[in-house]
Amino acid sequence: MTAQQAQRFPGTGLQWSLGLIALILAACLISDGLSGGPQLSLPLLLAGALSWLVCWIGVPRLRALKMGQVIRQEGPQSHQSKSGTPTMGGLLLVPCGVVVGSLVSPGDPRLLPIGLVTLAFMVIGGIDDWRSLTKRHNTGLTPKGKLLLQALAAGLFLLWAGLHGAIPTAIALPWGWLLPIGLLIWPLGLFVFLAESNATNLTDGLDGLAAGVGAIVLVGLSLQLMLRGNGGDPALAGYGAALAGAWLGFLLHNRHPARVFMGDTGSLAMGAALTAIALLSNSLWPLLLMGGLLLAESLSVILQVWVFKATKGADGQGKRLLRMAPLHHHFELGGWSERRVVVSFWGISLLLVALGLVLVP
Repeated sequence: MTAQQAQRFPGTGLQWSLGLIALILAACLISDGLSGGPQLSLPLLLAGALSWLVCWIGVPRLRALKMGQVIRQEGPQSHQSKSGTPTMGGLLLVPCGVVVGSLVSPGDPRLLPIGLVTLAFMVIGGIDDWRSLTKRHNTGLTPKGKLLLQALAAGLFLLWAGLHGAIPTAIALPWGWLLPIGLLIWPLGLFVFLAESNATNLTDGLDGLAAGVGAIVLVGLSLQLMLRGNGGDPALAGYGAALAGAWLGFLLHNRHPARVFMGDTGSLAMGAALTAIALLSNSLWPLLLMGGLLLAESLSVILQVWVFKATKGADGQGKRLLRMAPLHHHFELGGWSERRVVVSFWGISLLLVALGLVLVP
């Protein structure tokens, strides 16, 4: 296959995005039909409509404030044309999901901490994005500074969870198995917060990629919660659906060619929300499986750096496992169009979610 042939891919970014939204909505409607109420579809639609409207109003304001993305020189050269596209879209979409999600079950004491930690990671990402914009370079907070702030926000959430006994100390696995890990759940929880938020951050490199994958995984977590015994967990499932809706509403502005990027403001918040929901609902196993694409993106960077350092010679040069990391850039440099990479990665995430629903704890 020639590079020109590989670039040809049917459909537009809008068509594929509408198709993904329709598929996710259909899955939520089927779940609602089985549960006897609009547990997932209503928060998904409300948050999606609100997010789309807020972004429709807010994106021109971001552009007027000259909050244009600075594209790193080390990335694919084709991305330089995206320089100046408004970023920090997470400020517009994340509160929409949190507000609608909190209204799903106002009396549930778990929803406020989830919303707070999601907003806290949004603020951390916002600080990082703002520093990048003011310095006019694609580097904001130092890696150590960002990790410390993330660890502080995650630590406060875990402290609340520990005081209220909100996180079980045995991880639920398929076929009724339990993995008792006791006090190790707390360092594991902190690790998952840091790993997941940075994985979603690394995935946010192509138009619509992270927004689509994140929405798929959030809905996957919600669906498996409704499938589990004792009537499921409608409150957390509805909250996850609302957050998914917020990212789907944003996707209509972020799909190729993107009018706005979510930035670290949105991607870090996405990882925090996924982790918080998974911890409180004993869904670490479903998150690991359904979010396998996010894990692959993160591992691709780790392995790329490790191989380069392990093979580095006296000239300072080493071998590379991939053409470029994260993983989506490897396929781009192999001749795939941006839209083909994004839709393919969405498809992989959908398959992983389907597998996770089969292997539900």
